[in-house]
Amino acid sequence: MPAEAAPATLAAALPTRRGITTAPAPAPASVPSSAPVLARLAVPVLPALLALALGLWGIRRGDSLWRDEAVTWQVGRRSVAEIWDLLGQVDVVHGLYYVLMHGVFELFGVGPAVLRMPSVLAVAAAAAATAAAGRRLAGPWAGLAAGLVLALIPNIQHYAQEGRAYALVTAGAAVATWLLVSAADTSENGAAAVRRRRWPHWAGYGAVMLTTALLNWFALFVLPAHAVTVLVARRRGARPLLAPWSVSAALVLAGALPLILASRAQSGQVSWIKPVAVSTLLGVAALLLVALVCARVPYPGRGRAIVSPASVGLPLLAVPQGGLLLASVLVEPLYLDRYVLYTNLGFALLLGVGVAAAVQALPVRTWVLLAGVTATAFVALLPVETGLRTPKSRADDVLRAADRVAVTARTGDGVLFIPAARRDTALVAPTAFTGLDDLALAESPAASGTIKGVEGSAEHIRTAMLAKSRIVVVTDTRRAASAPVRETEKLRVLGRHFERTGRTDTVGRRIEVYEKVR
Repeated sequence: MPAEAAPATLAAALPTRRGITTAPAPAPASVPSSAPVLARLAVPVLPALLALALGLWGIRRGDSLWRDEAVTWQVGRRSVAEIWDLLGQVDVVHGLYYVLMHGVFELFGVGPAVLRMPSVLAVAAAAAATAAAGRRLAGPWAGLAAGLVLALIPNIQHYAQEGRAYALVTAGAAVATWLLVSAADTSENGAAAVRRRRWPHWAGYGAVMLTTALLNWFALFVLPAHAVTVLVARRRGARPLLAPWSVSAALVLAGALPLILASRAQSGQVSWIKPVAVSTLLGVAALLLVALVCARVPYPGRGRAIVSPASVGLPLLAVPQGGLLLASVLVEPLYLDRYVLYTNLGFALLLGVGVAAAVQALPVRTWVLLAGVTATAFVALLPVETGLRTPKSRADDVLRAADRVAVTARTGDGVLFIPAARRDTALVAPTAFTGLDDLALAESPAASGTIKGVEGSAEHIRTAMLAKSRIVVVTDTRRAASAPVRETEKLRVLGRHFERTGRTDTVGRRIEVYEKVR
């Protein structure tokens, strides 16, 4: 892949509508021109700024917090020793993320915006890295379009405002992909001495991929996707690429292996995942179809480079999706779109090439058309985008449920959580439960090294309930069809000895008040 020349102006940095690069305009001799630097920066910076703006827009989501974020909230506030104790029993796959968020909370305090800010910044970084990779693969217009596409994808916007690790994993995959593309560029054009100096570059690839895998080891599906890219490049004559990539990949796998083994012992945590739905398969197929069409679009330098948007984007989109879908069919249901959120990187790279080709083919300034397409896409997606930034966009709202408890409960009331995992309401907003007696809790979450705490026996719960004249129940608007013995006993005692006198539904949660029948 030829090295990019430094243009004198932004217009010169980007190909014309027919893929012909305009001659750079000479800068006045007395004034040093900063246009080349600005032009190169524009490609990754503009998508990053768009992603950042979209991430900050409504980041508090109406001061709401859903159950998965509530886990991050309460675990991140524990000490490192307490987090380590927790990981021995549950959630070891998220251990690095919890430690990271512990540090964030220590520095900036706890709140919805602080909780989500790492994800916002991660998506901005992913957009920049995607644009930079696209520029190397197919030119600056394609890179700019790819970064903008990634920032606008609704699923990416969703997890940009989620206090979980998925956006950070996506950023890691994006940076690793950019490093791989950069290495391929060097392998094609660099002399042997230059390639030897690239070992720090490969060390960076390995470090980024290992960190990404430790955030969520499903990120390891990126490695077989990159393997396809490397093998395609090798067929095109890039033999120096295979050996360093193989060494880096082997070290990443070795580093992630202890986490994989530890998480397998906790596999019961994903037993709730349902088999893959037909609608999911159709959605994946539709994305692949669009990507395949875009992969055939001509772009400057097509056919000359050892790596291309197709050899990078298609594997990154298809291999992790196919791998996780296959595991869900052959082993156990594991497929959730957030586990392979980073596959949107491959889709964005290919769609970026298609968008760039389209806007360059029309007799209007390319930057004007691209800005118009971006604005049109934003407006068209506005109903979806605004919906993502409301409390109802998630399964439930822990903080709103806590507010209802504060209004409903009286000092001295008992409180029950059905199921026990709904104790997260009290864990993230303890002041709302001041003066209430948790009737089932035998050992706190932090002391027991668990997320929801340890509850007493069914007999213990029954005795505690009958000692109260008034009980507040925090539950779901839709209760599970079956429940463990403790949950069944809670419901049995309520049905026999108490009468429901109040009920309030919030987003996904229900607050009930029961008074003892006299």
